Amino acid sequence: MSTRIGVVGLGRMGANMARRLKDCGHAVTALYDVRPEVVKELAAELGSAAASTLAEVTAAADVILTVVTDDAAMDRIFAKKGDSLLKGANGRVFINCATVSPAIHVEVAKRSTKAGAASLEACMASSINQARAGTLYLMVGGDEPVFTQVREVLTKLSDDGKLLRYVGTTGKAAQLKALVNMVMNINTAGLAEGLALADAVGLDLTMVREVFSQTGANSRVLVTDGEDMQNRDHSCFFSASHAAKDSGIALELGRKARLNLPLAETTFAQYSRMTRLGIGELDKSGIAELTFKGRAPKKAPAKSKAKKATTKKPAAKPAKKAGKR
Repeated sequence: MSTRIGVVGLGRMGANMARRLKDCGHAVTALYDVRPEVVKELAAELGSAAASTLAEVTAAADVILTVVTDDAAMDRIFAKKGDSLLKGANGRVFINCATVSPAIHVEVAKRSTKAGAASLEACMASSINQARAGTLYLMVGGDEPVFTQVREVLTKLSDDGKLLRYVGTTGKAAQLKALVNMVMNINTAGLAEGLALADAVGLDLTMVREVFSQTGANSRVLVTDGEDMQNRDHSCFFSASHAAKDSGIALELGRKARLNLPLAETTFAQYSRMTRLGIGELDKSGIAELTFKGRAPKKAPAKSKAKKATTKKPAAKPAKKAGKR
């Protein structure tokens, strides 16, 4: 009997992971999101059940992937009372893919064990195109026998397992993912400042990017973000608000380890400023808007009441550019 898979959180990552697993022949039996219209649309596309409760997903699946926004969303979907993935969860395996704190992964693992289920973190260092193509870089934490049990599912999402890495016990993969994004965000902020200064002194930015690529200034973010910074094309693959969140997770790890991380602090401050200025949903490359002369917004827009989200961005098929995370 094939493994039945459920997916909770049908933003651009979760929806494309569901599509990929369906393409690979897996039975994607149940889908859930806080937006019923998104659930219905993707369920119709994949031939899955459109679950109206979290408990329905657990009842219909053996393995449940979750891709939600933050610690609060994780706490809600694994609630101790009320509608929860933990209801009737005996024998289930949860694979939690969002970038959230190591502490919430540890807590969810404890709750899952108490419910007779197992939980893994499968932290992603990739973006929406890789989710659709099944070429996500996955860092996995949790009990190794559970990892072995669901390895075949994870392999289909990670270039036949070439991009799949078991890191260690619960929380360790989340720690590593926080560091990956901390360093990526620092690199992005540094690139924005370098290009802004080049622009300010009158250098040709296309030439500057070429020189950067051939010298010690080269980096992965130069490839993914450099041209976008130059052209002010900040179509969102990984938002500034998420960059701020992830840098904040890393800084909390640093505080607990009693380390001084001035570059991470400054980068966190810049991405947090973008959110305050109302441009937090630009791609992380939008940090260049704060450094190039004449670009930065003068003040934040008027406050508006926003609904709390528990999933990532609206479901969409992959865009043209890859590798933004």
